[in-house]
Amino acid sequence: MIDVKACLADQEKKMEQAAAFLEETLSHMRAGKANVHILDAIRVNSYGSQMPLSAVSSITTPDQRTIAIKPWDKSMFAPIEKAIIDSEVGIMPENNGEVIRLCIPPLTGERRKELAKQCGKEGENARVSIRNARRDGIDKLKKAIKDGLSEDLEKDAENDLQKLHDKYMKKIDAIIAEKEKEIMTV
Repeated sequence: MIDVKACLADQEKKMEQAAAFLEETLSHMRAGKANVHILDAIRVNSYGSQMPLSAVSSITTPDQRTIAIKPWDKSMFAPIEKAIIDSEVGIMPENNGEVIRLCIPPLTGERRKELAKQCGKEGENARVSIRNARRDGIDKLKKAIKDGLSEDLEKDAENDLQKLHDKYMKKIDAIIAEKEKEIMTV
Protein backbone atom coordinates (compact mmCIF):
# COMPACT_ATOMS: atom_id res chain seq x y z
CA MET A 1 0.00 0.00 0.00
CA ILE A 2 1.16 3.55 -0.76
CA ASP A 3 2.51 5.85 1.95
CA VAL A 4 0.37 8.98 1.52
CA LYS A 5 2.78 11.30 3.37
CA ALA A 6 5.71 10.12 1.25
CA CYS A 7 3.66 10.67 -1.91
CA LEU A 8 2.76 14.21 -0.84
CA ALA A 9 6.37 14.96 0.16
CA ASP A 10 7.60 13.69 -3.20
CA GLN A 11 5.17 15.93 -5.11
CA GLU A 12 6.01 18.91 -2.90
CA LYS A 13 9.70 18.35 -3.66
CA LYS A 14 8.93 18.43 -7.41
CA MET A 15 6.96 21.67 -6.98
CA GLU A 16 9.78 23.22 -4.95
CA GLN A 17 12.26 22.26 -7.67
CA ALA A 18 10.09 23.94 -10.31
CA ALA A 19 10.02 27.16 -8.26
CA ALA A 20 13.78 27.01 -7.63
CA PHE A 21 14.46 26.42 -11.33
CA LEU A 22 12.34 29.46 -12.21
CA GLU A 23 14.26 31.63 -9.73
CA GLU A 24 17.55 30.40 -11.17
CA THR A 25 16.41 31.02 -14.75
CA LEU A 26 15.18 34.54 -13.99
CA SER A 27 18.38 35.42 -12.11
CA HIS A 28 20.30 35.00 -15.38
CA MET A 29 18.05 37.49 -17.15
CA ARG A 30 19.57 40.95 -17.63
CA ALA A 31 17.22 43.50 -16.08
CA GLY A 32 19.04 46.77 -16.76
CA LYS A 33 21.23 46.69 -13.68
CA ALA A 34 24.47 44.86 -13.01
CA ASN A 35 23.99 41.22 -12.00
CA VAL A 36 26.95 38.82 -11.86
CA HIS A 37 24.66 35.86 -12.64
CA ILE A 38 24.45 36.89 -16.30
CA LEU A 39 28.06 35.67 -16.58
CA ASP A 40 27.48 32.23 -15.02
CA ALA A 41 27.24 30.41 -18.36
CA ILE A 42 30.49 31.84 -19.73
CA ARG A 43 33.37 29.36 -20.07
CA VAL A 44 36.95 30.55 -20.54
CA ASN A 45 39.75 28.60 -22.23
CA SER A 46 42.25 28.36 -19.38
CA TYR A 47 45.42 26.34 -19.91
CA GLY A 48 43.76 23.97 -22.35
CA SER A 49 40.47 23.37 -20.51
CA GLN A 50 37.15 25.19 -20.34
CA MET A 51 36.67 26.81 -16.93
CA PRO A 52 33.80 28.91 -15.56
CA LEU A 53 34.60 32.63 -15.60
CA SER A 54 34.24 32.74 -11.81
CA ALA A 55 37.03 30.11 -11.48
CA VAL A 56 39.65 32.30 -13.19
CA SER A 57 38.70 35.74 -11.85
CA SER A 58 36.86 37.66 -9.20
CA ILE A 59 33.60 39.24 -10.35
CA THR A 60 32.12 42.25 -8.56
CA THR A 61 29.54 44.98 -9.13
CA PRO A 62 31.08 48.31 -8.05
CA ASP A 63 27.88 50.16 -9.00
CA GLN A 64 24.44 49.43 -10.49
CA ARG A 65 25.57 49.72 -14.10
CA THR A 66 29.01 48.06 -14.02
CA ILE A 67 30.42 44.56 -13.60
CA ALA A 68 34.15 44.39 -12.84
CA ILE A 69 36.14 41.26 -13.67
CA LYS A 70 39.62 41.00 -12.19
CA PRO A 71 41.54 37.97 -13.55
CA TRP A 72 43.86 36.23 -11.12
CA ASP A 73 46.41 35.74 -13.89
CA LYS A 74 47.32 38.64 -16.22
CA SER A 75 47.60 36.23 -19.17
CA MET A 76 43.84 35.55 -18.88
CA PHE A 77 42.72 39.01 -20.10
CA ALA A 78 42.50 38.03 -23.79
CA PRO A 79 40.72 34.66 -23.25
CA ILE A 80 38.20 36.28 -20.87
CA GLU A 81 37.45 39.09 -23.31
CA LYS A 82 37.07 36.59 -26.17
CA ALA A 83 34.70 34.43 -24.09
CA ILE A 84 32.54 37.45 -23.20
CA ILE A 85 32.42 38.67 -26.82
CA ASP A 86 31.51 35.16 -28.06
CA SER A 87 28.81 34.71 -25.40
CA GLU A 88 25.14 35.73 -25.56
CA VAL A 89 25.63 38.50 -22.99
CA GLY A 90 25.75 41.11 -25.77
CA ILE A 91 28.03 43.58 -23.96
CA MET A 92 31.43 44.69 -25.20
CA PRO A 93 34.12 44.41 -22.49
CA GLU A 94 36.46 47.31 -21.70
CA ASN A 95 39.98 46.43 -20.58
CA ASN A 96 42.25 48.90 -18.80
CA GLY A 97 45.07 46.42 -18.07
CA GLU A 98 43.97 45.85 -14.48
CA VAL A 99 40.25 45.13 -14.68
CA ILE A 100 37.77 44.16 -17.40
CA ARG A 101 34.63 46.27 -17.12
CA LEU A 102 31.20 45.51 -18.53
CA CYS A 103 29.00 48.60 -18.63
CA ILE A 104 25.35 47.52 -18.57
CA PRO A 105 23.36 49.75 -20.93
CA PRO A 106 19.92 50.92 -19.82
CA LEU A 107 17.08 48.91 -21.34
CA THR A 108 14.75 50.44 -23.91
CA GLY A 109 11.00 50.35 -23.27
CA GLU A 110 10.55 47.77 -26.03
CA ARG A 111 13.29 45.52 -24.58
CA ARG A 112 11.71 45.80 -21.11
CA LYS A 113 8.36 44.59 -22.49
CA GLU A 114 10.11 41.76 -24.33
CA LEU A 115 11.90 40.65 -21.14
CA ALA A 116 8.66 40.85 -19.13
CA LYS A 117 6.98 38.64 -21.73
CA GLN A 118 9.90 36.18 -21.49
CA CYS A 119 9.46 36.13 -17.69
CA GLY A 120 5.82 35.23 -18.21
CA LYS A 121 6.78 32.34 -20.51
CA GLU A 122 9.30 31.00 -17.99
CA GLY A 123 6.66 31.34 -15.27
CA GLU A 124 4.15 29.40 -17.34
CA ASN A 125 6.70 26.59 -17.76
CA ALA A 126 7.05 26.45 -13.97
CA ARG A 127 3.26 26.43 -13.56
CA VAL A 128 2.99 23.51 -15.98
CA SER A 129 5.60 21.60 -13.95
CA ILE A 130 3.63 22.22 -10.77
CA ARG A 131 0.38 21.10 -12.40
CA ASN A 132 2.11 17.97 -13.67
CA ALA A 133 3.38 17.18 -10.16
CA ARG A 134 -0.17 17.57 -8.83
CA ARG A 135 -1.57 15.35 -11.58
CA ASP A 136 1.08 12.67 -10.94
CA GLY A 137 0.25 12.74 -7.23
CA ILE A 138 -3.48 12.40 -7.91
CA ASP A 139 -2.83 9.50 -10.30
CA LYS A 140 -0.76 7.72 -7.66
CA LEU A 141 -3.49 8.23 -5.06
CA LYS A 142 -6.20 6.94 -7.42
CA LYS A 143 -4.14 3.81 -8.09
CA ALA A 144 -3.62 3.38 -4.35
CA ILE A 145 -7.40 3.01 -3.86
CA LYS A 146 -7.18 -0.22 -5.86
CA ASP A 147 -4.35 -1.35 -3.54
CA GLY A 148 -6.48 -0.84 -0.44
CA LEU A 149 -6.25 2.86 0.44
CA SER A 150 -9.53 4.16 1.81
CA GLU A 151 -11.40 6.72 -0.28
CA ASP A 152 -11.54 9.14 2.66
CA LEU A 153 -7.75 9.11 3.00
CA GLU A 154 -7.40 9.55 -0.74
CA LYS A 155 -9.74 12.58 -0.77
CA ASP A 156 -7.91 14.14 2.20
CA ALA A 157 -4.57 13.60 0.47
CA GLU A 158 -5.98 15.07 -2.75
CA ASN A 159 -7.09 18.18 -0.81
CA ASP A 160 -3.60 18.46 0.74
CA LEU A 161 -2.07 18.14 -2.73
CA GLN A 162 -4.35 20.92 -4.00
CA LYS A 163 -3.24 23.13 -1.09
CA LEU A 164 0.41 22.49 -2.02
CA HIS A 165 -0.42 23.30 -5.64
CA ASP A 166 -2.06 26.60 -4.65
CA LYS A 167 0.88 27.51 -2.35
CA TYR A 168 3.44 27.00 -5.11
CA MET A 169 1.32 28.79 -7.72
CA LYS A 170 1.27 31.84 -5.42
CA LYS A 171 5.04 31.52 -5.00
CA ILE A 172 5.53 31.43 -8.80
CA ASP A 173 3.29 34.49 -9.20
CA ALA A 174 5.32 36.35 -6.54
CA ILE A 175 8.65 35.45 -8.20
CA ILE A 176 7.41 36.64 -11.60
CA ALA A 177 5.90 39.84 -10.19
CA GLU A 178 9.17 40.67 -8.43
CA LYS A 179 11.27 40.10 -11.59
CA GLU A 180 8.83 42.07 -13.78
CA LYS A 181 8.95 44.94 -11.29
CA GLU A 182 12.76 44.83 -11.42
CA ILE A 183 12.71 44.84 -15.23
CA MET A 184 10.17 47.65 -15.56
CA THR A 185 11.92 49.91 -13.01
CA VAL A 186 13.81 52.57 -14.92
